Order: sequence, then structure tokens, then C-alpha cells
Amino acid sequence: RVWVCVTSTMSASPLQKSREWKPLEQRKCTDIPWLLLFILFNVGMVLCICGFAIATGAASRLISGYDSYGNTCGQKNAKIPGIELSGRDHTSRKYVFFLDPCNIDILRRKIKSVALCVSKCPDTELKTYEDLRNFSTVYGSDLCSYDVQPDTYSSHANRSTKCPTLPVHPSASLPVFHRCIPVDISCYARFAEAFITFVSDNSVVHRVIAGVMTSKEIIMGLCLLALVLSLILMVVIRYISVVLVWILTAVVVVGCAVSVAGGTGILWWLYVDHSKSVNASLPALELEVAKDNQKALLIYAIAATIFTVILLLLMFFMRKRVALTIALFHVAGKVFTHLPLLALQPFWTFLTLMLFWVYWISVLLFLGSAGSPVQNNQTGLVEFKMDGPLQYMVWYHAVGLIWISEFILACQQMTVAGAVVTYYFTRDKSQMPFTPIVSSVLRLMRYHLGTVVKGAFIITLVEIPRLILTYIHSQLKGRENACARCMLKACICCLWCLEKCLTYLNMNAYTATAINSTNFCTSARDAFFILAENALRVAAINSVGDFVLFLGKVLIVSCTAFAGILSLNYQREYTVWVLPLIIVCVFSFLVAHCFLSIFEIVVDVLFLCFAIDTKYNDGSPGREYYMDKALMVNDLNLRAKKPQRLNICK
Repeated sequence: RVWVCVTSTMSASPLQKSREWKPLEQRKCTDIPWLLLFILFNVGMVLCICGFAIATGAASRLISGYDSYGNTCGQKNAKIPGIELSGRDHTSRKYVFFLDPCNIDILRRKIKSVALCVSKCPDTELKTYEDLRNFSTVYGSDLCSYDVQPDTYSSHANRSTKCPTLPVHPSASLPVFHRCIPVDISCYARFAEAFITFVSDNSVVHRVIAGVMTSKEIIMGLCLLALVLSLILMVVIRYISVVLVWILTAVVVVGCAVSVAGGTGILWWLYVDHSKSVNASLPALELEVAKDNQKALLIYAIAATIFTVILLLLMFFMRKRVALTIALFHVAGKVFTHLPLLALQPFWTFLTLMLFWVYWISVLLFLGSAGSPVQNNQTGLVEFKMDGPLQYMVWYHAVGLIWISEFILACQQMTVAGAVVTYYFTRDKSQMPFTPIVSSVLRLMRYHLGTVVKGAFIITLVEIPRLILTYIHSQLKGRENACARCMLKACICCLWCLEKCLTYLNMNAYTATAINSTNFCTSARDAFFILAENALRVAAINSVGDFVLFLGKVLIVSCTAFAGILSLNYQREYTVWVLPLIIVCVFSFLVAHCFLSIFEIVVDVLFLCFAIDTKYNDGSPGREYYMDKALMVNDLNLRAKKPQRLNICK
């Protein structure tokens, strides 16, 4: 008995020395060099890229607009060498007017037309050159090229290229960007053809748009309904998850057992049947083919038998892990009742991402109009292009988009993990901070920003080559051979799988950091070993739990769509229901995905806390469990089936 006690102590001591988990006891800054690198990277994005675009006048050219000769509208311009119509004073000409605004290059996403600076956009249809001259006389806005006088509009030899295409459609200026855009959407029929191929005229388009505009109140109400349903589901899912999980488990077990066992039986029956049909009197060629089929069926039958046995054993051993999934869903529902601000986390993340994306797109547009003026040899018009090292700013800017977006998402994961860890490892729930979410955010900003930066950078390293390969595959579609296409798809698929695995490991690494305040690599290693020791539990939670959450998303979308059909049915003047219902269904799915993804993060964090709790605590004095009663009952049921070495020592 003494030898057993000494053996258990000696076997446990190295494990305790390897990692001493002290939840919420120690805090220290982690991965500071990565935080400094991230700060330098963002300084480069703001000063070098955005600052360069503003300093070179790209921002003013984007907002005020510029003509085809390099003149910025609304200001005085310097002469560009070699460009005859450059260097003009456009102080009174504040709007950009396109001679042929309907000539749109869909591939390059630009208007292929000469652009001029005018003092007023034409608000009425101009059908003749005489109408152009009268418009210039009345409003002082010349719609033809600068070197063509209004009196010569009707008789000028090059009026077809230097004057706008007739008729000139009524146009209005954009609120900020001072471009004259035609009001009639039929001008952009080529864009509509790319999306609506079944329409021969624009009558259906007008009816669809009219249906959306007249039903906007119903659409907004249904979107609000989807939001409310998502919030309700996050609270009540702990009660309905028991029924859903066990129904799903029964269906999967019965279906797999019937299909796999039945398929295995059919293979053995075919093997026996082919064995009887093999006759030595058959011709040599047919006999050889029959023997090959017999061998192939034997191999298939043996492989199917082995697979069936393994699958049945997995179902047998994982049956109790399903109960853990139910317990985790139950506790996750309790977390949301104690931490209601968790439900608002998707709002802040979405708002932060939107603000960053608006800034990123604005700077990208600045870069599109930055650089030096260059005359196009084919058209003779002026284009702004960056040459030399400056052209690589766009790539730097693209990397910033991925890295900072992943950083924002990682901050959400770390914030949720910190709040859930505080809830789990606080024995007396009344002693928790007043706002655990705010406390988690403050801990993140004070101690663990470097860890989040490093995790986001690892995802960026995998995502960039995947996006590059995806772009190459889209550009070579139809021109590469089958082998190259298969290799590209295989590489993209492998990188996608690697990205998902790293994202899951990062989430658990953030949880380990929130528990023990260790750096990213140490946290990832500890989390990986914990997950590896509980591989069957992880498989059960990820498979069963993900499917239950998917059913929750389907439930929200179905309820919202059903309410939409009933609402639109009482408004018979809405002739086209398709687009309003599609908008509502897409929005409700996105809302459900955002909220239930937070629920999924909470479940993953709870599981890692539970695994650590059961590994380093046994319920004895001084090593009491932190877990909820629902998890404790599940753990005691599992431990009751195993002999405890501690009981032998006692």
C-alpha cells in the first residue's frame, strides 16, 4: 500500500511541475515583442500609406474628382508637361461629368469615357446639340470638351468624340464625391444583365425594387424579429438541447448501424455469390476477370467489416461523451444569464470591423488615384499610376486588411474567454466583478494584446497563400489542364483545413492565456495536450454541438421566413416577394450565425476549463472542483466506472 502511494506521488509530481495552473491568480504581460511589431506595422499603414495618399493629393482627387486631362475639379491646377488641356482653373467647376456614362467596363470596374469638370450636372434630358448649347448659355456649364466653344457644338467636326453621347440622360451629383451619375437605372443595363439574366426589359427590376421599398418596414421588423429570436434561443437552448442531442444521437446511431452494417453484409453476400459463379470451365479471359472481381470484393468486404467494427466501438465509447455535450450546453445557457453583456459582443465586433473596413476601402481608393500623371498612348488621356517601390503599397495594405481583421476577431475571442474563465473559476458567483466583460477587456488591453497579435498573424500566414491560390485558380479557369486544376484545388483545400485547425487551436490558446497568463506558444502547447487527452470528448462536442447549433440557425431562419410570408400575404400590393424574403432570410442567418458563434465559443471555453478542472482537482479538501453541478454529475458518472488510485492510497 505504501509502495502504491509513493508510486502515485512520484508519477504525479513531474506532471505538476510541468505546468502549475493557477486560475486568475497571476497576471503578467505576454508576447510584448509581437505587440511592438504590430504597432510599427500600423504606424506604417497610417503614416506611409494613408499619409502618402493624402500628401500627394490623392484624397482631394478622389473626393473632388478629376477630368481626363489631370485637372482636379473645384480648384486651380498646375500644368502637366505634354498635356495640352491641363493646368486649368476649375474653381467654379466642381462636378465630374462623363461624356458616355453608360459605357461601363465590367471587368475593370470603371467607366470608359472622357471626363470633364462642369459647374452643373444636367437635370433634364438633352436630346440635341442645340439643347447642349442652350444648357451652357443658361447655366454656364459646358458639357463638351474645353477646346470646343458652345456656339460650335452643332457644327464642330469632332463633336461625336468631344461632346456627350445623345441623348444626355438626367443626372444628379453624389453627396460627397461630386460625380454626375444618371438617374435612370436603365443606363446600367449591362450590370443588370450580370445578375438578372431572365429579364428582357427592366419592368421586373422596377417591380422588385418597388416591392423592396414599399415593404421596407416589414423587412426591418422581420430583421428585428430574427435578432430577438437569436437572443431567446441563446437562453433557452440549454433546455431544448437535451431533446435535440438525444434525437440526433439516435438518428445517427441507427442510420450508421443500418447503412454500414447493411453495406458490409451486401459486400459479403456478393463475395460469396461471385465465389460460386467462378467455374474453371469458363474461358481464360472471363475466368481471370471473375477471379479479379472476387479478390476485389473480398478486400472491400474485409475493409467494410473493419470500418463497421471501429464505428460501432466509437459509438459505444462516445455514448457518455454526448451527456457532457448536453451538460456544457446547459452551463453555457447559465453563463448568458449571469453575463448578459456577452450577447452584445457581436455588435461591438461588427461595428469595429465595419469602421476598419470603411477606413481600409477609403485608403485603397486614395491609392487608386495616387501617383504621377501618365498619358495613355492609346486614348491620349491622363491616368495616375504609382511606379517603383510605391506600387507595393497596395500589397502592404492588403496584408494589413487580413491581419487587423483577424486581430479584431481574436480580441473578441479573448474577451469572451476571459469573461467565461472568470465565471467558471469563481466559486462564489456573487463575488464576481460587476461587469466581467469590461474586466476581461481591460485585462486584454493591459496584459495580452501581444498574444492576440501573434495568434492573428499565424492565421494571416495561412490565409494569404490560400487567397493567392484561389485568385490564380479563378484567373486560370478554363485554361489550365485537369492535373493543375486538381493540384490547385487540393492545395486550397489543405490550406483551408489548416486555417480552421489553427483557428480552433488559437481559441483554446487564448483560453489558456486567460486562465494562467502565459504567452501564446506556451498556452497553445498546454491547450493542445489537454485537447489531445480528451480527443473523444472533443469529437463529440464538435460534431454533436455544431449540428445542434446548425439546427438552431435553421430554426431562426425558418421562423423568420414564415413570419415574412404571413406578413407579406396581408399586403397584396407587394407584387414581388422574392427579394424581400431573400433579404430577410440572409440577414436572419447572419444574425443567428453571429450570436450562436458566441455561444459556440462559450462552450469551447467551458470545455477546456472543465478538462483542466478534472485533471488537476479531484474534489478532496484543498483540491475542490470549480465546475457547475451539471458538469460535476457528469464527471462523477465517468469516474465511477474507473478505479481510482487515490482510493487505494486511502
